[in-house]
Amino acid sequence: MATPRFFCSKPLTAHTTIELPEALAHHAIRVLRLKPDSDIVLFDGQGGQYAAKLIIDGKRGHAALGDHDPIEAELDGRITLVQGIPSGDKMDWIIEKAVELGAIRLVPIAARRSVLQLTGERLRKRLEHWRRIAQAASEQSGRNRIMDIADPLSLERYLADGAIDAASTLLCHPGSSQSLAQALQAEQTELTLLVGPEGGWSDEEQDLVARHKLTAVSFGKRVLRTETAGLALIAAVSALRGWS
Repeated sequence: MATPRFFCSKPLTAHTTIELPEALAHHAIRVLRLKPDSDIVLFDGQGGQYAAKLIIDGKRGHAALGDHDPIEAELDGRITLVQGIPSGDKMDWIIEKAVELGAIRLVPIAARRSVLQLTGERLRKRLEHWRRIAQAASEQSGRNRIMDIADPLSLERYLADGAIDAASTLLCHPGSSQSLAQALQAEQTELTLLVGPEGGWSDEEQDLVARHKLTAVSFGKRVLRTETAGLALIAAVSALRGWS
């Protein structure tokens, strides 16, 4: 059985003993039913991880940390997925698999054709939920970094950000005559992939993308679902660029 891995929101330091956050302690002791002195691994998202021993004091948990292990499981390049918000719980799947595939950031886009529209308290709770999924996926997949999940934006607001590099931003569009392989450039170490919701980008959004001179790419002869397209692109980019 693999040693259980946990993200700890507290800063970690080698050879110290810390009290575990309540939710982490509950999961380790009540859900996984780990015993005192069980071996665990903790990471705080700042890089590397720590082997530790679990200490149980009633409902509270502590960890005695060992050496810092600088091991990482990040891709050789940096991929951001800009995802039109899909219906239902499809975003949960997208987030989990994007973490496993190595994306560093996900930007949810409240697109014109997004069925799910989030505001107020509902938005706050959904963001918390998505970020917990990213955390759990990092624990499972061996990553010691947590994929950043941005607050949802409209496509207009996202593209208004002057930090966007048009040359390294690719729009997934089944009608494009350019393939992903043709669009990739050898010197690129960072890529942003834009994927629309069910029904794709609206005409207005496509016009907006054209004005920003982003590159549209197709991916094979088939039309992929929104929950498939971004993940397939991440995997394909990693393979084509040799990013392991």
